[in-house]
Amino acid sequence: MARARMTLSVLTIVKDRSAHLAQLIEGLRRSTHRPDELIIVDMASSPPISAEQARFPIQILRLDGPGLPLAAARNAAARAASGQKLLFLDVDCIPMRALTGAIAQCLTDHDALICADIRYLGPNDARGEWEEANLLSRAQGHPVRQFPTNGVRQEDNAGLFWSLAFGIHRQRFLDMGGFDEAFTGYGGEDTDFGFRARAAGLPLLFMGDAGAFHQYHDVFDPPLQHLKDIVRNASLFRARWNIWPMKGWLDAFEKAGLIGRCGDMIHVLRQPSDLEIRLARMSPPVSP
Repeated sequence: MARARMTLSVLTIVKDRSAHLAQLIEGLRRSTHRPDELIIVDMASSPPISAEQARFPIQILRLDGPGLPLAAARNAAARAASGQKLLFLDVDCIPMRALTGAIAQCLTDHDALICADIRYLGPNDARGEWEEANLLSRAQGHPVRQFPTNGVRQEDNAGLFWSLAFGIHRQRFLDMGGFDEAFTGYGGEDTDFGFRARAAGLPLLFMGDAGAFHQYHDVFDPPLQHLKDIVRNASLFRARWNIWPMKGWLDAFEKAGLIGRCGDMIHVLRQPSDLEIRLARMSPPVSP
């Protein structure tokens, strides 16, 4: 008796980035392995997110409320999914043609948490018509996360898990309880998920070759506009794992006189000014 094919659900969460979402869907349309469905969770975008139908079903769920409920949105997407395999893609990612097939095969071969390679685009890339070969020639790899040329490599540092593009078996995700919704807003929820996966005995694998393109958008370093969320979530992570996450950002906040640290405690001393936030905006990279 033939074994039933395990289905693949692609999940993304979005707030107001409809242009990025359109390119994500276009990437899925071009995929050599068509996903069985796309689940979109709209975090109170204004106007609400919509999507043209594709050769695979698209379902849009809406979470109303303030801020960026990243953990809750990803969990809602996973609960709504019908596939046994999940591919989480951030809305600013364009999947390469081979990504869905590679993730599906990798999840067949491994019971693991699988991160896909991300290549970063410049501000003028993929803003209209595009070809994957051209994007590959222009995109830049991540300076810290090193991926194999092909195949997979086990990564023992759970802190290097990232939620931009990753695969996991749906039942594993549900058994872990998904992302911890005690982490509200921006920062820390993905690192906590990586640590809990390691504690559950789930290997972290970096998958080479097939990956995704990260569409350019404004980046703030440090992300001063998320100071309150980062401080709260970092304190929760410290209490749970006895180490500080997002250390570079916390160090920058402290150097700027925004926070004070004493042992396990962080105190917000003042809020950043509008000028400080503007000055933290990073200049776009120069495309090759």
